[in-house]
Amino acid sequence: MVSFKPLDPEFPIERQLNIDAGPVVLVNLFTVDPIDQVALVEAWKCDAQWMKKQPGYISTQLHKAVGDGSMYLNYAVWESVADFHAAFSNPEFQQQLSHYPSSAVTAPHLFEKVAVPNCCTA
Repeated sequence: MVSFKPLDPEFPIERQLNIDAGPVVLVNLFTVDPIDQVALVEAWKCDAQWMKKQPGYISTQLHKAVGDGSMYLNYAVWESVADFHAAFSNPEFQQQLSHYPSSAVTAPHLFEKVAVPNCCTA
């Protein structure tokens, strides 16, 4: 089963789940033992396929660190924190977490776009 650790210990995902905001981006950093990389990707694939069917889901993409490392980054876009919270806390999804290798550690965090003049829009 995957272990959770906060990406930001001052404001962990549990505190973010009750904020009214949207759209939001979930950034989820995974680390895993090198021998468990295939199992991690398979477990993530099952999760992603389930999440794609949930209300408010927009998109997701898994990235692997360049080189020989065994770090992965998941980037998922949701219409709102409430939609993500409903999917994330769903008992069916929570049961799926047992499919991850025991060496897997995940650090999820939610973000909102920031408008920066001449660079990016809100």
